[in-house]
Amino acid sequence: MSNPILLAPGPVQLHPEVQKILAHPMIHHRTPEFDQILSHALSGLKFLFQTKQPVLMHTSTGSGAMESALVNLLNPGDEVLAIVSGKFGERWAEMAEIFGGKVSRLNVAWGSGVHAEDVRTYLKNNPQIKIVMTQACETSTATVHDIKLLGEIVSETEALLLVDGITAVGAYPMPMDAYKIDALIAGSQKGIMLPTGLSFICLSEKAWAKAQTAKTPRYYFDLRKELKANQNGETLFSSPVPLVKSLEYVLSMIQKTGFDLHFKEIKRRADFTRAIGQKMGLTLYSKSPSDSVTAFNLPADIKGVELRAHLEKKYFVTVMGGQDQAKGKILRLGHMGYILDADMINTMELLALALADFNFNVNPADVRRMSEAWLKENPL
Repeated sequence: MSNPILLAPGPVQLHPEVQKILAHPMIHHRTPEFDQILSHALSGLKFLFQTKQPVLMHTSTGSGAMESALVNLLNPGDEVLAIVSGKFGERWAEMAEIFGGKVSRLNVAWGSGVHAEDVRTYLKNNPQIKIVMTQACETSTATVHDIKLLGEIVSETEALLLVDGITAVGAYPMPMDAYKIDALIAGSQKGIMLPTGLSFICLSEKAWAKAQTAKTPRYYFDLRKELKANQNGETLFSSPVPLVKSLEYVLSMIQKTGFDLHFKEIKRRADFTRAIGQKMGLTLYSKSPSDSVTAFNLPADIKGVELRAHLEKKYFVTVMGGQDQAKGKILRLGHMGYILDADMINTMELLALALADFNFNVNPADVRRMSEAWLKENPL
């Protein structure tokens, strides 16, 4: 059990075929060979986002797509409602302010989903709102919001609904068109199962109309120019060829597997983790838990930073802790990427060993037996 295990909420463990593709000899991004790869990848992204609209990519982290959504859809002075339920909601609200938005924050307790009716009421009382921003899954708290309901509410107004789907797209259903999302973004290092380095964004027809005339300065993230380049079979700027080749493979794999089985596998990992973690004596941090990442409260006498370091150094397992107000208080385990049943069993047993090293009352052998039994009783 000495092989390293990476069960963070991104980056994630890579499929063996992706690792092989990343090692291929380099080709140029302005060649017929790459043009065909890019065309396949862009088509696959429309399938993944479940949309009729073009999905565009940037060579950036997911935060780049968060910025892209704003510079393409925000006019300085526009009033923005930001749903803030964790670290990444705070980040997006700060971005909107930097680009001239007049931001009102709808603060939600960390670990809780937003009450959609609060959003409905706010928009009714503030019809001047131009943009509503939210995370689909607030990664820092492992918490989901009801995007389908939010889409219905916002679509009845003139506002645009911008959704950070970085820890949602590819991990659980997030059909852009059906949910009436106006801008949906994703990142490569989570549900799309690649290394960090690509981000993705898709706009509705309603959003494209505003993107044509929005006044915020944009250059690298100008989606109008990126779309035109894509329509000519290219990307606007240099492409990270190994990542796009890997993207083509992953999207093809998901299409062959089908959404039902793909999402069922990830949900099974989440259900397993929550079931075994609670049997170990840990409690869930989120009241609206995500299938992409689970957060556990840690006992008050265990310092999360020290536990994580111990788990990595002694047991070669990487998970994540909390941020800001949750730092040192929670552990977050991701369910995305290339994860075998053996990885899940070993992770929970090794976590039990690490907790036992901190005098937490848990029997690692029992945890392994429970884990094996659970997976046997809950096959795919």
